[in-house]
Amino acid sequence: MQTDKRKVGFDPKAIDELLHHPTRLAITTALSQVETGDFTWLKEITKTTDGNLATHLRKLEEGGYLVVKKTFVGRKPASFYKLTIKGKTALMNYLKALSAIVKEFGENQAP
Repeated sequence: MQTDKRKVGFDPKAIDELLHHPTRLAITTALSQVETGDFTWLKEITKTTDGNLATHLRKLEEGGYLVVKKTFVGRKPASFYKLTIKGKTALMNYLKALSAIVKEFGENQAP
């Protein structure tokens, strides 16, 4: 029996687990395209509940990936979110890691 001797250079540690969750990835990707985004806009984009979105935003904030500015618009409270340099860098590194995985596996596919 012959074994496949190809080596895969994928390092699972290269994947940022904080960004790997679909909702957090959607949040960071959306925020990477704008200066700031408000809670309502992020809720629409992620198609999630208030509580679920708040939990993911808090995790990203605790990780230093975004900052929040709480203010009032008229008499209504509003929260605006912005990616930090750390968050932008983490997203770019995450995308590079995924690209490397796709490239590695694409090159190693059997004919």
